[in-house]
Amino acid sequence: MGRKWNNIKDKKAAKDANTSRIYAKFGREIYVVARQGEPDPDSNQALKMVLERAKTYNVPRAIIDRAIEKAKGGSDESYDELRYEGFGPNGSMVIVDALTNNVNRTASEVRAAFGKNGGNMGVSGSVAYMFDATAVFGIEGKTEDEILEILMEADVDARDILEEEDIVIVYAAPDQFHALQEAFKNAGITEFTVAELTMLPQTEVTLTDDTKAQFEKMIDALEDLEDVQQVYHNVDLSE
Repeated sequence: MGRKWNNIKDKKAAKDANTSRIYAKFGREIYVVARQGEPDPDSNQALKMVLERAKTYNVPRAIIDRAIEKAKGGSDESYDELRYEGFGPNGSMVIVDALTNNVNRTASEVRAAFGKNGGNMGVSGSVAYMFDATAVFGIEGKTEDEILEILMEADVDARDILEEEDIVIVYAAPDQFHALQEAFKNAGITEFTVAELTMLPQTEVTLTDDTKAQFEKMIDALEDLEDVQQVYHNVDLSE
């Protein structure tokens, strides 16, 4: 799974380069999750997970508090959670997750981002079956054996554990996210380089330089859309 981690790392680095965009996306997601349940992470596990992700992206506390207060205030602003699936060059596959208050606008913008950059939208289910929902944690300052011991003591299952570039990466089933988080917390680990629920491709494809540049332009266009929260794909961009 090493190259998959590189894709996650590259995606995070790209988003970190545009802090205003990522902060706005997190503000919307925090509001939606807080409004769906209790606006308190101690009683709302989904909110707790989003806040953990926000922490790894250094989202300012003021933005988090503003979104939670907005949810507490009974705002009637509502969003639909949507997933689009599509294709890029040479068998590349893309999943786009969005939060929108205007479904028609978002569908049109996503379709245009695909079409203008050599891709096309597919029907629901045409791509997602080639990806696995996965919880991913990245931890610095520990060895692979130390992390394995922590998980064994906590009786938490992981799909895979590997060490890359002084970071231990833990892959697990999505329903193990909170169990992993608690296991690490009990072991004194509270800082993560990544703590996410993501969609990992079962296989990856490599593109030529020309098609890779076109594909990256398409991904950038999708991620730049205001309503798009996450973009997943199966292209190896680590080289």
